[in-house]
Amino acid sequence: MSLYYVQKLIYNLNRDPHLQERFQVDMEDVLSDYDLTDEELDAIRKPDIGLLYVMGVNGQLLMHYAALRHYEWNEYIQAMKDGLAEHGQVREGLYLRTGGGAV
Repeated sequence: MSLYYVQKLIYNLNRDPHLQERFQVDMEDVLSDYDLTDEELDAIRKPDIGLLYVMGVNGQLLMHYAALRHYEWNEYIQAMKDGLAEHGQVREGLYLRTGGGAV
């Protein structure tokens, strides 16, 4: 898994209106600029916010990406909960060190 590249992509999308526009027009072209696994690509494309959370994407980055993909706040929170239920505990990153979503 390449958490660094997933977060770099999301960070760039969150900050760069030109990249956001490119992403809307040709998502595959933008994704080709990043070294991502098939699982990461699928999660970005859908978007599967819950899986991205479980992969370890930082919540501050993920929150803005979810908004970019038209998630309302409550949907974003629920997507993370659903991700834990469907995919298990957080695998990597900050949230792994804080319990990984364990109840």
